[in-house]
Amino acid sequence: MSRTLIEVWNELADLPEKERADLAGLLIESLEGEPDDGVAAAWAVEIERRVADLDAGRTKTVPWEQVRQRLLDRLNDR
Repeated sequence: MSRTLIEVWNELADLPEKERADLAGLLIESLEGEPDDGVAAAWAVEIERRVADLDAGRTKTVPWEQVRQRLLDRLNDR
């Protein structure tokens, strides 16, 4: 890391967690470049398909509590 980057890091490390998280989001956004309309359109189609599957009963949902417990179990097994 450059000296300037280290100095910036040392200053930012003292920020409250929420402000560091906000800054991290801004930094990530700055790396993403221009939005790809093709990707946005593909996601719109996928979202419509998933909603239609839910409405038609073709998709089985899982309660959040059950998903959360599975994730916690996996983390604990590591």
